[in-house]
Amino acid sequence: MAGTRPPATKTSRSTMHLTPMEVPKASDVLADDLRERILEGDFEEGTALPTERELVAQTQMSRTTVREALRILEVQGLVRIKAGRGGGAFVQRPGKDSVASSVNLLIRGQQVRLAALLETREAIEPYCAKLAARNRTDADLARLDAANEAIADGEGSLADFLQANVDWHVAVATASHNELLTGLMTALSTAIYAATENEAFVDDEVRRTTVRAHRSITAAIKGQDPDGAVRRMTRHVHSYAEAVLEVEERTEIPVPGNG
Repeated sequence: MAGTRPPATKTSRSTMHLTPMEVPKASDVLADDLRERILEGDFEEGTALPTERELVAQTQMSRTTVREALRILEVQGLVRIKAGRGGGAFVQRPGKDSVASSVNLLIRGQQVRLAALLETREAIEPYCAKLAARNRTDADLARLDAANEAIADGEGSLADFLQANVDWHVAVATASHNELLTGLMTALSTAIYAATENEAFVDDEVRRTTVRAHRSITAAIKGQDPDGAVRRMTRHVHSYAEAVLEVEERTEIPVPGNG
């Protein structure tokens, strides 16, 4: 019919709010490619990656981009950068230190509550003790004994006591021979004991209780008694958590990095 307009075209709401596609940075693309090749075993641990000049020639990327990609891999713990003659980017496999570093960043970046740290430790450390009782070596037992001696030193400062405490808990995790658990416990123990560097909490009675608990757990690990190790560690970390949270309510113990 004359004068009749064609139906209006309906514009989709989604097409009205299109955002440009994000194009990844060239350095991220190169870092991703090299990371996959390292993890898939194309480069053996300890061997050098192609030099900066070679990577520039191979990828047609700028030297600045190549350096940025290598720096990303270094931060991720996948390469070790050596300067000077005979230097370069040398491949290394991520280990427990990489796990600990990542978890520590998460704890501080997300401002994880002390209560959450203690809950996490209660969830995983008894199992670390169980594995330690099954898998411990003479070297593991020597580390536990050394930490116990340091913890029992009545002349040591608060900082010495807390460091020895960290050393003992990490030694238990190390004796589990599970790299992931060891990395997690390294980060958790460091954060928890840094937060409890407080004379109002770590008094003489807490020290004596800690010495007794650690020796009891160590004895179960030495005796290859997994059930005993789980039971004693569960009791220890739960009692410690209750005591810390009771003090936190009165003194507002902060997690380092949280303000």
